[in-house]
This record gives sequence, C-alpha cells and structure tokens, in this order.
Amino acid sequence: MKYLKKQKSLSEISDSLKRGTLKVSELTKEHLNRIEEIDEQIGAFLNVDKNGALAYADQLDKEIESGLEVGPLTGAQVSLKDAILLRGLPSTAGSKILRDYVASYDATVSERLKEQKVVFLGKNNMDEFAMGSSNENSAYKLVKNPHDIERIPGGSSGGSAAAVASGMVTFALGSDTGGSIRQPAAMCGVVGLKTTYGSVSRYGLMAMASSLDQIGPITTSVKDAALVFRAIAGHTDKDGTSYPNLGYSEDISILNEEKTKKLKIGVPKEYFGEGISDEIKESVNTVIDFYRKEGFEIKEVSLPSTKYALPVYYIVMPAEASTNLARYDGLRYGTRGGEEDVLVTYMRNRGEGFGPEVKRRIALGTFVLSAGYYDAYYLRAQKVRAVISQEFEKVFEDVDVLITPTTPTTAFKIGEKSGNPLEMYMSDILTIPANLAGIPAISIPVKGREDKLPIGFQIMGKHFREEDILSLGMYYER
Repeated sequence: MKYLKKQKSLSEISDSLKRGTLKVSELTKEHLNRIEEIDEQIGAFLNVDKNGALAYADQLDKEIESGLEVGPLTGAQVSLKDAILLRGLPSTAGSKILRDYVASYDATVSERLKEQKVVFLGKNNMDEFAMGSSNENSAYKLVKNPHDIERIPGGSSGGSAAAVASGMVTFALGSDTGGSIRQPAAMCGVVGLKTTYGSVSRYGLMAMASSLDQIGPITTSVKDAALVFRAIAGHTDKDGTSYPNLGYSEDISILNEEKTKKLKIGVPKEYFGEGISDEIKESVNTVIDFYRKEGFEIKEVSLPSTKYALPVYYIVMPAEASTNLARYDGLRYGTRGGEEDVLVTYMRNRGEGFGPEVKRRIALGTFVLSAGYYDAYYLRAQKVRAVISQEFEKVFEDVDVLITPTTPTTAFKIGEKSGNPLEMYMSDILTIPANLAGIPAISIPVKGREDKLPIGFQIMGKHFREEDILSLGMYYER
C-alpha cells in the first residue's frame, strides 16, 4: 500500500547517529519529503514547520559533530496533536475559534522532548477540541486511514496515528480522554499508550475533560512507546495533578523476560460480548492463546459495571468540557466580531467558531450541571464512576494486567456513522473504562494482518504500572 511505509525505530536512529552513518538533516529532509508526497491525500497535518525543522536539524548535526552525547530520542522526527502547545506554532485544537492562535509557551511534554533533542515537524489534525472518534469533526479537513483512504483513521488523535502509520514521523504525541490515543492507534495499525492519570503532565494541553485527559505517545513499536514515555513522564509544579516520585526505572524499555512471565493476565468477559465483531474477538483470542502457550497464567475475570461506563462518560465528559470551553469566547483568541453588545459578540463567535459536535457536548454538559439536574445526572454519574474504579481495584488483587480488544470494529468508511452520534459514541466503549478509573492502557496491533484492516488488542494495568503493560507488550512484539 503506497500510503504505508516502514521507518527507522528510535534505537536505529540513535545507533546510526552514534556511528556517524546518518545525519539528522538527511532524516529530516526524508520525512519532510514524505509529508509533501502524501499528506495532501492523508490530511494528517494542520501545520508543517519545514524551515524550523531543517534549521534545527542542521544545528543538531553540528552539535553531534562537536561531541554532543546522542540520547535515545535524539534526531527523532516528531509531531504533536494540535491541542498540545509548541511555542511559536499555531495551535487550533482543530477548531475555527482558534484559527489565529499561536502558542506563546511550551507544554511540559514539549519542553521535555526539546531536552531530548527531537526535531518537531509540525502539528497534527484532530477532531475539534478532541471531540470525536473518527476525525471527521476537524474544522479544517478530513484525516484518512493510510491502510484505506476511504476509511476513517479513528479519533480524536487520528492525524497523529495516521502520520506515524504512513511514515511521516518517527512518533507523535496525542491525548486520550476516552480512547483518543488507543482507538486511532488500533485502526491505523500502530502502538498507542494512554498513561496513568497524573504520570504525564497535562500543562499545555488544551483541556476537554480535566479529570479524564491524558497525554501519551503513538509509535511503531512498544519499545519506542516505552522510550518516549520515560522521557515525558514525571512531576512538574505547573500541574497540580502530576504525581511526584513516580519511580519509573531507567530500563523500562528493556524486556525482562523472567519478570514479565510472572505477570498474571485477566480476561474480562464483558469485553467480548454483544457489539464486538466476530473478527475482533477471534483476533484478540489469538493473542490470548499466544500468551497461554508461552506459559502465562490466564484467568477469566468480571467487571460487571463496564456496561455503565459509556453513559457515565457521556455525563462527566460533557460537563467538564462545557466548563473548560467557556473560556473560548472569541475575544481573547483573535476571532472577535464587531458588535457592541458583549452578549451578541459571545453568541456570534461561539456560534460560528464551534462545530456541531462541540455545540452538542457543550449543551449536554451545561444541562447536566444545571440546577435541578446536577444531583440526578452529574453527581450520580460520579458515584457510578467510583464503583467502576473500585471494580478494577478488586480485579487487580487477583491479576496484574487485563487483555481486551481495543475497538468493537475495524476502521469504518468515512461518513458511515457521522449521521448517528450514538452509534459513533459506541466506538469508544472498550477504551472509556480505563479513563474513568485513571489506569494505564496500551493498544498494540495484532500480528498477521498485513493484508487486512488493522486490529488492536488492549492491555490495561494497575495505577503507575506502565512497566507491566509495556513489558507484556514487548514480549508479544518480540
């Protein structure tokens, strides 16, 4: 397939730079040419910083020649979801209301990647304010799946996943509120890591739902996901929800087979029930059979409140989104109208600046927070959310990790579900529980589907035990 391309891993890039057989400038030109060649068809980028990338690549080459120590991410070609701030570049979050906004500071993850000497190529297309499961809600253009450009790439980090799958970048960062890293990763055939809530700072991420959002990497391998995670994780004083003293080991990207084989695997029966396609179930069962043949202890478990995760999410998320998006009034970000009446200005700017899905979720969120409905909806949803979290804690007393499908179906045709919001929302039914519970989860491509649409399997783990899900993933990938 002409839109798919195998690319160098992070280890291959750093090894080649150390040996002197590769220049960062050569690698950057190669990736920029790839973007120029195919992105008109794919639509993965909203902004490409060609001049900035080439200038920094030349600078890096000089620094390496002068003795700069090459790190695990040095020279990597990177893009960011357009909701993650990178100083000096436009950050629209896929919305017209921010079409003129240029970031005046870096997100924490951007700062940490700069310390690792990566080359930023640009900003990725996304569903507007991360509200969508197909990347059909971008205010600017569609993103298409590199495996079949008549199909969606998944959302809301679809541009990031498509950029990685098509070889336009080494890796990308996305954000995951209800599956927005894992779902597009599964549909594009790459790896997507949703980190534990609090393990990676959200400072500089445009918030949708603050108690659910989490930044994580999209890569071509689990090992690369581990390397990127190690680089961006950790506390910052700028983010009160980031946890101190996480204790992630330096060798998190190195597979310890003996330690990994001691992990007990749980298979929650609720994740293989009605609504999950037979093709998905059969594929994920081949993964479970692989681990069983390798001698892993596997146990069927139950998470009965899983069926409530979707309705809980679509109360909590819109409530938080309506609050967070209240700041976008059109006055502070360059879309100001000429009306004298401030209320008319607000209504016009928000009416014209927000798309239909954003308006739908703002209206829903405002409703569930309104007087007379707060207790009936929002408060009750938070109580059920607590029950869902407690069920995960209970199950993790018996097992270390859980294996499930990532998505209920493979990538569907563009426009197939856009007229039915409820059907679209079902796309995240298997990923939402991890966000509600705040636990880490990763989507990994099922092997042996080179000529078919990709399918991802999901590994979920205990809080701050990314090492467990990454090592189990590396074991399968090896």
